[in-house]
Amino acid sequence: MLVLRGITMQEFETRLTEKGQITIPQQIRRLIGLEPHDVVRFEVVGEEVRISRATSKLLAGFGAVTPKQRPEDFRSIREAVEKGVAEEVVSEG
Repeated sequence: MLVLRGITMQEFETRLTEKGQITIPQQIRRLIGLEPHDVVRFEVVGEEVRISRATSKLLAGFGAVTPKQRPEDFRSIREAVEKGVAEEVVSEG
């Protein structure tokens, strides 16, 4: 463990397989809250790589569109989408 300017820095090593795979050490998985099946994000900054748990793109957009009415009528929304797709297919015809 290394302490610089009040920041604790831990270093971990792991071996790269022939397929280019690594195992993320358990301590790191715990520190950043990684669970099995999580998506991992790599950010390259110069010659360094930062690893973090990726946020869900679906959840990131949740609530971004204001509904036309509440509660929403999903049946009519689905029908409108299906009608639009059908019209597009017929026009490509």
